[in-house]
Amino acid sequence: MLFVCYPKCSTCKKAENWLNGQGIDYEKRDIKLQNPTKEELKKWHEKSGLPLKRFFNTSGNLYKEMQLKDKLPKMSEEEQYDLLATDGMLVKRPILVTEERVLVGFREKEWEQGV
Repeated sequence: MLFVCYPKCSTCKKAENWLNGQGIDYEKRDIKLQNPTKEELKKWHEKSGLPLKRFFNTSGNLYKEMQLKDKLPKMSEEEQYDLLATDGMLVKRPILVTEERVLVGFREKEWEQGV
């Protein structure tokens, strides 16, 4: 199981505490130091069943600075994958990658069902 997070993010800390509290083994990856690749993002997106927009950190400073709210609807999926792969701060976190599922963001009920 892969846990992709940003250590300074309070939601990521909650998610990690939840994983530890459940006694779940996982590999931890700092999204700032090791941004997901375009290939990983594509695979995770397909596995998640979520709209691609859910993979964007819409509350992040970089998202706002780049005015992506207006630009994303005009971009192809390929362009969006390329953009997400450029900087971990654009990617919604935490991401939990299991054998069967990919969970984006931390919602405890979702994680209880998905882990």
